[in-house]
Amino acid sequence: MKVAVLAITKNGIRTGRRLLGEYPGWELFAPARLSDGGEADWFEGPASSKVGELFKSRDALVCIFSLGAVIRLVAPHLVDKSTDPAVLAIDDAENFVISTLSGHAGGANRMAEEVAAKLGATPVVTTAADVNKTIAVDMVGRDLGWEIEDSSQVTRVSGCMVNGEPVGVYQDAGSRNWWGSAMPPNVTVYDSIGELASAGPAAALIISDRILDTLEMPSVVYRPKSLVVGVGLHGDTDKNTVRRGLEECLGRFSLSPRSVARLASLKRQPDPEGLGEYAREAGIPLEYVDRDKLAEIDVPNPSEIVAAYEGTASVSEAAAILVSKGTLVVEKQKFPPGLTVAVARIE
Repeated sequence: MKVAVLAITKNGIRTGRRLLGEYPGWELFAPARLSDGGEADWFEGPASSKVGELFKSRDALVCIFSLGAVIRLVAPHLVDKSTDPAVLAIDDAENFVISTLSGHAGGANRMAEEVAAKLGATPVVTTAADVNKTIAVDMVGRDLGWEIEDSSQVTRVSGCMVNGEPVGVYQDAGSRNWWGSAMPPNVTVYDSIGELASAGPAAALIISDRILDTLEMPSVVYRPKSLVVGVGLHGDTDKNTVRRGLEECLGRFSLSPRSVARLASLKRQPDPEGLGEYAREAGIPLEYVDRDKLAEIDVPNPSEIVAAYEGTASVSEAAAILVSKGTLVVEKQKFPPGLTVAVARIE
């Protein structure tokens, strides 16, 4: 993270230097009128201008002055909690480290706890999910790379969670260790989406790589990175053909594109340009596998023709299974001209 520490008093500068000793990658900014020749980026002009500059260019801003002043200085620059940087406020005597802005999404809550421990101060975190020791709806699976399908229901579901209303959870993909302890008393895990729908809790958390029917209650759907798409293709297959084939395959079997963790294919010389271009544009990692490793994988749809041309009886199915270390959820699908797609789920 790019972290800026802003101090406007001599005590604050001393605290800022303590933090630089703990976090060498951080930067300390202070008014030039207080310059003592020591380590800091000494700036001219009002602190309000410097705050505006740092707010837009840093991942986190640690302000060593009063909370009221912090609020007034950052308020004109607020945009959205998903994009605003984390902001901490530390008092001049190092008594408190206050998570002020972007506690969850920006990581300010976690930073406050850690910085307070370094300074021997008291962390102040006021987010309801944290103080009530319950599930932070907007943070579920974030450390695991999960994506929220639609964030419009996060606030409503969060309200149900912190108010102790019944919340249902259904999960059919991704790591099961996302919470790591006993579920809060108002949260029930269901074995099927049908059971959850029938129970009718006030809200629901759905963790799935499948496109499921919409529930009547407010719901937040999380997309774990749980799918590997195996691709067989000719060397001259272009990126648009790859895109159409993958989109049609995932749509046909009601699988979410957001859950694709990796693409996998046969290692060639040279590598297929179209597949590489698609992977880069889609932001999906691409893994190539040697033909001898693919040839060792048992697949449901081997091909003698593919074996004759490629030295392995399967590309798409074998690559998906090998790279995922899991099981096929979509067997080989053929798309003209010469494209095959298979999907496996990471166990």
